[in-house]
Amino acid sequence: MKTDIQTLLDRGTVDVIIRKELEEKIKAGKNLRVKLGIDPTGSDLHIGHAVVLKKLRHFQDAGHTAVLIIGDYTARVGDPTGKSETRVMLTAEQIEKNMKYYIKQAAAILDMDKLEIRYNSEWFSKMNMGDILELTAKKTINQMIQREDFKNRIQNDQDVSMVETLYPLMQGYDSVMLNCDVEIGGTDQLFNMMVGRDLQKRYNKTTIQNIITVPILEGLDGVEKMSKSLNNYIGINDEANEMYGKTLSIPDDLITKYFELATNIPMDEIKKISKRMEDGENPKTFKMQLARELVKQYHNEDAAKKAEEEFENIFKNKGIPEDIETITFTKKSYNIIDLISESGLAQSKSEARRLVEGGGVKIDSEKIPSIETEVDISTEKILQVGKRKFVKVISK
Repeated sequence: MKTDIQTLLDRGTVDVIIRKELEEKIKAGKNLRVKLGIDPTGSDLHIGHAVVLKKLRHFQDAGHTAVLIIGDYTARVGDPTGKSETRVMLTAEQIEKNMKYYIKQAAAILDMDKLEIRYNSEWFSKMNMGDILELTAKKTINQMIQREDFKNRIQNDQDVSMVETLYPLMQGYDSVMLNCDVEIGGTDQLFNMMVGRDLQKRYNKTTIQNIITVPILEGLDGVEKMSKSLNNYIGINDEANEMYGKTLSIPDDLITKYFELATNIPMDEIKKISKRMEDGENPKTFKMQLARELVKQYHNEDAAKKAEEEFENIFKNKGIPEDIETITFTKKSYNIIDLISESGLAQSKSEARRLVEGGGVKIDSEKIPSIETEVDISTEKILQVGKRKFVKVISK
C-alpha cells in the first residue's frame, strides 16, 4: 500500500490538498471517485496533456473509479486560464467533433473499460434561471477576480467578461454533481479546483474533494509550456519517426522530468538514470532510451526499433534519410508555401509560413529565405521541413 500511495501522491505531483485526509482514505481502502475535467476546445492531444491523464490512470490501476468529465458545456465558455483576452466561444458542432477525437486519443492512456465518462451538459442544459442564481450566489465577484489572470487583465485595462467569471463556478459545480472524492488537474487549474471544494461545502455535500495538481510540462524548447500553437510539442498521434526525432531534441535538463511525467518507467530506475547523468554519462544515451519508450508506449516496440534505426541512418547520411518518398507534381514551378502544403508536410498554409519564417525549410539542403520563394522542380529536388520530414519533389 505504501508503494501505491507513493505512486498516487508523489509521482508527478505538485500539490496534494489535504494530503493527510487523502492518505487516510486510501489506507482505509475507500473506493475513491477521481475526477478529471477536460474541455474539448482542441482536437489534438500531446504528451503535455497526457501528464494528467496518466495520473488518472494511476488511480485506475489502484482500483479507484476514474471519472472523465467532458466539458461540452464549459467548452462553450472556454477556460480563461492563462489567457490575456476573452476567448471565442465554440459552436456545438466544433465541440462534438473535438470531443470524439479527444476520447479516441485518451484511449491510448486510460483503461476505457473501467472509465466513467460524463458530460456536464447533463446538468447545465437543464438549469433554469433560479438554479443559475443559486449557483452564482455561492461566490462573490471579489473572490472570482482573485484569479491571477483576471487580476492581470484588470490591471492592464483589459476586459474580463461575466461569462468567463462563471467558468470556475461551472467547473466546481461538476464536482458537486459527481460527488467527487478527488479532483486532479494541472497547477494552472488549482483556483478552479479549490472553487469545487468550496462549492461542495456550500451545497452541504458529505464528500469534500481532495485536490492533486500535476506539473506543466515544458515543450521541446525547454522554456514554454508544451503547445501546438508554439510548435514545441510531441503529439501522441505523431508518427513513430517524428515522435522519436522530436524527443531527441529536448534539452538535456528535461530528460529526467520527461521520464517521470511521460513514461511508465519506475521511479527507482529514473533516479538511477539521473545519477548516471550527474556522474558524467552522455545524456544522449538516455534521451534515446526516452524516445524508444515514448514510441513503444504510443505505437509498439517494433516501431520504436525501426524509428531508432531510421535516426541512425539519417545521422550517418548527414541528416538525409536513405529512403525518401517521391511526389510528382503537374507544374514545373511552385511557391514554397504551396509546395509544402501540397506535399503534406504542413497541416495548413499558415503553418507552412511559420515554418519558412522560422528557418525550418530547405531545398537540397539550402535554407529557404522567404515565403515568396519560387521553386523550380523541373529536376528532382529534396524538400526538407524541420529536421525529420523529407520528400523528393519533381514535375511530370
